[in-house]
Amino acid sequence: MPSQILVVFENEAVFPEALVYAREFAMRIDARVAMLMLVPMAFAGRDFLGPKRVAYQKIESRTGRILSECAQSFIQQGLEVSSALKIGDPAQELIKFLMDRPPFQAVIWGSGQDLPSKGRNSRHWITRVANSLDCPLLTVSKKETG
Repeated sequence: MPSQILVVFENEAVFPEALVYAREFAMRIDARVAMLMLVPMAFAGRDFLGPKRVAYQKIESRTGRILSECAQSFIQQGLEVSSALKIGDPAQELIKFLMDRPPFQAVIWGSGQDLPSKGRNSRHWITRVANSLDCPLLTVSKKETG
């Protein structure tokens, strides 16, 4: 079974250095790359379905363009790349995505150089699910110039 790397993005934010790292890592270990864009959206409540549907379609259109642009450098290097968009609770969507596939060799946080945190006592969803992963969760730092 070929190796696979997952790059996770949140809310349409892409950290370019994470893409470079993922591409170089995939080339070193001859891995396929999957990109997963997670966009938070609550579906319960009193909102009507119509506005949610319009918002969903707009998100789908924007993220399709973003993920397509992200995939180009992988394709140019001859790497197999796939992408997916999941809208809902990001932690749940990530776990469901992982449950449906063979284990990845690594998950790379693709939306920044540090894992996000929200306030002193609360933790971001990615740090809450990190212990559930079958593989390491990696972050990528910017290369120092000079």
